[in-house]
Parts: sequence; structure tokens; C-alpha cells
Amino acid sequence: MRGEQRMNRSVAPARTHDVSRDRRDDAPPSRDAGRRPMGLATVGPQTLDLYGTALRSVGEPGERRQWFARYEHGPRRSLASELGRWCDGADETDRDLLARAGGTVLDAGCGPGRLVAELAGQGRMALGVDTSRAAVTIARDLGATAVRRSIFDPVPAEGSWDTVLLADGNIGIGGDPVALLTRCRELVAVTGRVLAELDPPGTGIRAGRVRLERGTQRGTWFPWAHVGIDAVAEPARAAGLRVQATWERGGRCFASLVPLGDDPSVDARLELAS
Repeated sequence: MRGEQRMNRSVAPARTHDVSRDRRDDAPPSRDAGRRPMGLATVGPQTLDLYGTALRSVGEPGERRQWFARYEHGPRRSLASELGRWCDGADETDRDLLARAGGTVLDAGCGPGRLVAELAGQGRMALGVDTSRAAVTIARDLGATAVRRSIFDPVPAEGSWDTVLLADGNIGIGGDPVALLTRCRELVAVTGRVLAELDPPGTGIRAGRVRLERGTQRGTWFPWAHVGIDAVAEPARAAGLRVQATWERGGRCFASLVPLGDDPSVDARLELAS
């Protein structure tokens, strides 16, 4: 992200860092609580176990309907459709998103790896990052390159990725969108972008705690955030990014965020024109 020059898209990440070596590292999640992201796949051991169990059980008849996300002081929401999408292959909306992801791609919170596997199938350079051992194993079985670690830990080719993906609402990781987007800003090249999947208009910015539930099983609470498509400009700018474009497809909302330039007036004119 903060690199002075943009690297060659097709070869520079591999030349800068051998990601195959990181596949063997399987680094555990960072213990730095101040920087540790905590999405559905990036939380404490008990929740990680439940998340892995959920991913492995998706193929069993009726099993995905047994899983819920409980919001503290709020509703319990079924994860049936989400589990189906996470564990199925990339759909048309996913492929449209990936077509907008130019060059080398880092998928933050890749889960079971449908997007990284799709990119690998297209012969593109992509790396998935997730703290769930089960998710990373499934992703690798699909042919994706994935490493087990926090997105806040060191990753290959920092500052030179063309695209960082925050799909499936992963802008909520850690419950602090500004902190996460700041980290993404560090990871992308100066001419790179962050592609984020967001909540519908009117959601605003909401943060709280969530846990996984199945029957009598309860995961640990972890912080999560929701950002509406019409509210992303504020945390983006605080992280050194601006909204380049927004769009909706297949009932899902997305934004392309790019680094702020040296001239704020130019960025303001570009934002008005986007």
C-alpha cells in the first residue's frame, strides 16, 4: 500500500515473497488483542472450533439450517444461506466482483476459499488469509493458496497487492472498520484498491458482539461491525481511502476504495465524478 512504485502485477508478489513457504507456516492467530481481527473465522478457540464444525457439516442434509449468529442484546439470525454461499462455488455476482479485482488479489478472511479458488482456476495470482484451520484446509483442497494467520499479522508482499478483498461483509472483522481499512491501506499498492461488500443503504455504521450458536452449543462473543453502502465514505477517508465506485448486484452491495492522493482537491473532484 505505501510502496513508492507499483509492482508488476503478474510476477512481483511471487518474486517478493514465496507464498508457498507461508502455506507451510500455518502461523497461529496473533495474540496482540489490540490488532487482532475477529470475524466469524477469526475469533477465539471455542468459536473457531464451532466455525470449523459448521463448515465441515454443510454437506449433511439439513445441517446448515441448524446454525445461527446471535447478536448481543439483539436478534438471532440464521446462517443457512451464508453457509451455503461460503461453501459453494463462486456465483455470477462473485465472478463480477472478481472481474473488478485487477492484478494480484489478497482475500482477507477468505473462509473456505471459494473466491481464491475461482481466481486460481482462472490462472490468477491470489492468496487467501484466514485464522480458521478448517477454512484454510478446505480452501487448499479446492486448489487455492491460503495461509492461516490474522490479516493484522505480516503477510506476503505487503504494500504491493493490486486488490484486497473484503467480501461477505468482512469489513466487519474486528468490529472496527477504520482499523481494518487502515490495515488494508497498508497492504495495497499506491495504485491498488480495496473491494468491500457492504450492507444495504440505511444500515449506517453499527458495531457490537456476535457469537455462533447451534442447538445448545454456544461460541464465544466476538466483535463485529456492519457498514452500509451509503456510510462507507467516512471510515474509508479516516483510513486514507476514498470511494471510487459503488454498485449493487444480485441483491448484494459493494464499493471500490482507493488510496487518497497527495492532493485532496483532486480526490474530492474524483469522488464527485465517480
